[in-house]
Amino acid sequence: MNDEQIRVIIERVLSSIKESDDNNVENKEKTAGKENGSLKESRKQENTSHGKVSSDEDMIPDIRQDDYRLYLGIENPANAAEFLRIKKKTDARMGLGRSGPRYKTSAYLRMLVDHAGAYDAALSEAPEDLAEENGMFMTQTRCIDKDEYLSRPDLGRLFTDEMKKKIADNCKKNADVQIILSEGLSSTAMAYNTNDLFASLMQGLKIEGLSAGTPIYVKYARVPSMDVITEILDPKVTIMLIGERPGLSTYTSMSAYMTYKGKVGMSEAGRNVISNIHENGINPSEAGAHLASVAKKMFDQKISGTEFSMT
Repeated sequence: MNDEQIRVIIERVLSSIKESDDNNVENKEKTAGKENGSLKESRKQENTSHGKVSSDEDMIPDIRQDDYRLYLGIENPANAAEFLRIKKKTDARMGLGRSGPRYKTSAYLRMLVDHAGAYDAALSEAPEDLAEENGMFMTQTRCIDKDEYLSRPDLGRLFTDEMKKKIADNCKKNADVQIILSEGLSSTAMAYNTNDLFASLMQGLKIEGLSAGTPIYVKYARVPSMDVITEILDPKVTIMLIGERPGLSTYTSMSAYMTYKGKVGMSEAGRNVISNIHENGINPSEAGAHLASVAKKMFDQKISGTEFSMT
């Protein structure tokens, strides 16, 4: 896939997303305007009863909107411009400054906020409606809930015999590419990236001339669960889109694991992995086009991971 084809995919996806977002924003603004008016009036009445009148300036700003890559907390840096140039290229917490032996208040509060975000990403339930909206077949591993999923990784690789039969009876077999989605360890990553990533990937596969099987969503899945599905449906290439383990730098990141003719018990060296798919990493729309291009190479060369072709 050349640069022009990738550009076309991204433009189509972004255009459809923008149209949808514009409609949603218009509706939300109307609703929010009414709610904000009522809320402000309520607060004004409350504050008046206590002998004071509030204003917009009294509202506490959302610290999550503060991009710490754009400022330095260090006093009198030797080369502020160069430090900021480097800092803008990473989500790492550089140049936060300190007050005595401690972080400055703003830096400390932001760490608490990001820790809470990572915690929620790992423990909250996935937005399954995203999978349904994208026409995915719904399945689940042997894990019965999120607690068991986090404490029993082995069950996240397995399916019941009933679920295996359900997959076999309802999903397309022998496709060129099988796409699988799971929240993995970050339901937030699934919520942030699924629509853009999936749309771009499907468009990319069409351009590459590869047929796609029935897309499957797997609840409470670990990466090796993709091998079970591969053995059931026998696609050439399998792509699993899954939420990465969240951290303080980002809890919205996804990875794509890819295999050619994967099988249960295979070595991890047999997988291709493209990680850091998120807004500040590999843009989801660009990632989808890239995944399609990689899938095409795997399909043509009949290899994946660290294997090599003798031809």
